Parts: sequence; C-alpha cells; structure tokens
Amino acid sequence: MNVTLVHSAVQPHVPMSIAAAEPVLRVRNLEVTYYTDSGRAKALDNVSFSLKAGEKLGMVGESGSGKSTLALAMMRMIKPPGRIEGGQVLVGDTDLMALDQEGMRKARLSRIAYIPQGAMNSLNPVMRIGAQMIDAVRSHLPDEPKPAVEARCKRALQSVDLDAGVFRMYAHELSGGMKQRVCIAIGILLDPDVIIADEPTSALDVVTQRQVMETIDNVQKAINAAVILIGHDMGLMAQFVDRVAVMYAGRLVEMSSVREMFTDPKHPYSRALIRSLPSLDNKGVFQGIPGLAPSLLRLPTGCAFHPRCDSAMPECSTARPEAQILPGGRSVTCHLFDGEA
Repeated sequence: MNVTLVHSAVQPHVPMSIAAAEPVLRVRNLEVTYYTDSGRAKALDNVSFSLKAGEKLGMVGESGSGKSTLALAMMRMIKPPGRIEGGQVLVGDTDLMALDQEGMRKARLSRIAYIPQGAMNSLNPVMRIGAQMIDAVRSHLPDEPKPAVEARCKRALQSVDLDAGVFRMYAHELSGGMKQRVCIAIGILLDPDVIIADEPTSALDVVTQRQVMETIDNVQKAINAAVILIGHDMGLMAQFVDRVAVMYAGRLVEMSSVREMFTDPKHPYSRALIRSLPSLDNKGVFQGIPGLAPSLLRLPTGCAFHPRCDSAMPECSTARPEAQILPGGRSVTCHLFDGEA
C-alpha cells in the first residue's frame, strides 16, 4: 500500500535547547487492549517514553498504529470494548492511572490537556464559545469570580490570535481554523503541564495548517508545556518538533531527535517513511511502503514489520525485538541493533 505522509518536502527543524531537568511527563509500559467479537487486539503494547517541560514530541505512523489510542489512554478516555491493561502516566509526581474518577476529572485541563482531532465536532453548536470556556474553568475553579473567569477566557482567545469578540459567537460562525484555535484556547485555559494535540491540522488547508501549528508553538512557549503532536504530516513535524517517535502496530519502534530521524533513521520502518517523502531530486517519483499494515487481531510472529521489511533476517519472523537504547540516547526496537545498546 502506498502511504502519503506529506504535501511538501521541508528542511528539518533544529531542536531547541531543553535545559537538563527532570521529565514533566513519564509514560511507563502503557498497554491498551480492545476486546472484540473477533478476538483480542492489543492497540498499545508496552509503550514508554518521557518528555521535559518545553519539549515537543511528534508521534507518527500509519493509520491504526496506535497514535490516537495513546492520546486517549493518557487522558483515560478509552471507552469499551477498549481497556487500559497496565502502565503509568506520570505528570510530575502524579500517576494519572492511579487517580479516582474525580481526581482524573480535575487533572484534565489543569495537568494534562487534549486538543481533539476534529474541532468541527468538538464544540457544542448550541452554546456560545464563551459559555463553553466558562464551563471548563468553573469545573476546576468553582469559586473564581465571574469577571475573573471571563477575563481568563478572553486572554486565552487572544493568546491564539482570536479577537475577544469570539467569546460571544457560536461555533457555526467560525471558520475551520478559528474553531481549531478555540480548541487550543480551551486546552490552555488552566496552564497545563502537558498538551496532547491529536492531528490538529486535519481537514484544514495548507495555509491554515501553518497558522494553527504556529499558534500551538507560541502558546507552548508561553506556558512552557510539554507537547505531543500526533499526525501523519512529516513536513510539519520537521518544522515544529524537537523529537520524533515512530509507532507501528501498537509499539514504539524508534524515538530520536528530529534531525537524526530525517538524516539517519535507524529502524527499517522509519527509513521507509522518510524515503516516501517527496524530493526535489526525484520530482514525480513516489516511493510508498509495500504491503499493508497488519491487523492487530492477527499480528505476525516475531517483529510485526518483518513481512514488509527490506532488511528482514531469519530471527525477525520468530523473535520479538526489544527496545535498544543506542549511543546518544535514541531508542530503536529492531534486531538489526541487538547488542549495540
């Protein structure tokens, strides 16, 4: 199957300097399983990573690789037949997986915020934008005076380059890009430590995509939050993130700096993704990834990518690879690098 990931080739973003500090987010051995009539599908398989304050991580992979499931699991928004089977999501010293329902409700927006994939379907069409924002603040700060709440909401709108007059408008009066920026404004109302943006530029034109990404970049710098950007567009990733994580069949197969990912990808799947990018040197030539992503209900034995891999070895079909931490700190889950940790 051919996989289109970008609309244009771009130069990799140079990672910004992140001060040496304790991670603000630590995900440890997170597992999610869907129990269906056809069997048990493991959508997240032992996923672990960490992020520091002010750092931006791009999460990429084909549809069905587990990117959005990861976001929903971190927010504890997995619905039946899905189930979070294990793992930890630590924001600071707080394990979100150990909180009760009320504790998790309070942690959403204040500690960890989620910018949903479809802004068109995320806003209540019969409530003014301001009323929806006030509801979000009131659920966490019930004693804050009304003038202070309104001022907070209008500041959030202005921080994402929207006029304060949007506060009185309905969702149908806004363009797609404006709706997406409203969702960003709601996400930063309480200055969360972690922001998860799930394909925030889907269904937007190229110019609006750029504006939305710049908005996320600006608000992230203003509140020094850690950001997870989920998407398919490697071009946008190259320009806006510091590190890139590649997912395949529910597993994290590679994580490295954005420059390393674009100049020297290690995992064969990562290399295939980078090769599929358009290039000025090969105009009109498109190179996709052969085969299809496997069904989570019927994963191949050994490495899930081995039927599509151009570097497969005999052990790839029988032994499941484990993550290796290579010199420099990048992580690769592949038999090619066994013993190089």
